[in-house]
Amino acid sequence: MSRKILSSKNQIVGIKYFTARVLPRPDNPSQPLRQEIYLRALKTLGAKCIFGRYLSHPVMMRVADPNASRPFVRVIKTEEKGSDVNIAAHMLLDAFRNAYDCAVLVSGDSDLKTPVEMVRHDFSKTVGVINPQKVDCKVLRCAASFYKRIRTSDLAASQLPTTLTDATGTFYKPADW
Repeated sequence: MSRKILSSKNQIVGIKYFTARVLPRPDNPSQPLRQEIYLRALKTLGAKCIFGRYLSHPVMMRVADPNASRPFVRVIKTEEKGSDVNIAAHMLLDAFRNAYDCAVLVSGDSDLKTPVEMVRHDFSKTVGVINPQKVDCKVLRCAASFYKRIRTSDLAASQLPTTLTDATGTFYKPADW
């Protein structure tokens, strides 16, 4: 997708994918297997996967219906932890090491405003933001050297092939990826 959105004069020197490993759930027991296949597919493109973690714990939350008999319910809240910190640390360390002239962040997370600004101002690097979300992130738009939204046509043209091969062998895209 980066090649479709960025100028052809840009050379991609590295791809880092930040995520956390999902756990099986009763309603989606094969989700970890599908994620592992996806991560394997990304590695065929040369991507390096950097992991945070998911943290689940019970919390009391307000119900959406104001007429409900109970205003609060106990739910299991799952949050991804560490990915935004990992992104910031890698952007800054790679800038310090002069590993790139231009960093491209694919995110709509406003928490990344400060590292984007630091890389731009303290290291004099170009930082582009490509927002995959439907909602504009004004904070990142203002912090970035350039800002683009992913068009549906670019996303459709950037899908991984159904069949992939790596050093381990041939594998296939799951039907419900």
